[in-house]
Amino acid sequence: MQDTIWTILTTLGLYAIVIISPGPNFALVSRLAMSGALPSALGATLGLSLAATFYAVLSMTGLAVLIVRVDWFATAIHIVGGLYLVYLGLSGWLVSSSGDNTPPPPTGTSWSGFRLGTLVELTNPKGITFFLGLYAATIPVDADMSVKLIVLLGGFMLEMVWYGSVAMLMSSPPAQAAYKKSGAWIDRIAGMLLIGFGIKMLTYRL
Repeated sequence: MQDTIWTILTTLGLYAIVIISPGPNFALVSRLAMSGALPSALGATLGLSLAATFYAVLSMTGLAVLIVRVDWFATAIHIVGGLYLVYLGLSGWLVSSSGDNTPPPPTGTSWSGFRLGTLVELTNPKGITFFLGLYAATIPVDADMSVKLIVLLGGFMLEMVWYGSVAMLMSSPPAQAAYKKSGAWIDRIAGMLLIGFGIKMLTYRL
């Protein structure tokens, strides 16, 4: 029993450390929330969480190993994911190209945010490699199915709570005031981060 609890806590603890580190998901949710599109940011949170759980299921069932071993497919995911992040970053620059700091009116629905979050997570090949490494290191091969289900549910909840908290924090009055004052520059910085993540992903496989 103690070994089971330790396995779950260790796995979810490492999971939490990774997801709170800044990355494209954080940049995406933050930008959506600060722009005033809270429904879109929350939709993106759900999309990111479900897509991450999908990758976790693939890794836990062993199917992700097949994807990683098919070199051309792994390369294609890196290229598509990198290009998509660069596209999102350039879009942020175009939105802020009016020549002043006046932010654009908030746009986006929960559904559009959900699609955006899902695509960003699914086109991030680091998701597969992360889960493969995490589960190989922390979950025994003969672990009970209940342990695996608890880890999957716990990971989903961590994603939802963390990015949901980011969305709520970045849509708070102080964050909104900062965006109204320097919205164009905030969009440019977020765009630069997304472009940087995309280029890093592209150069990894090219």
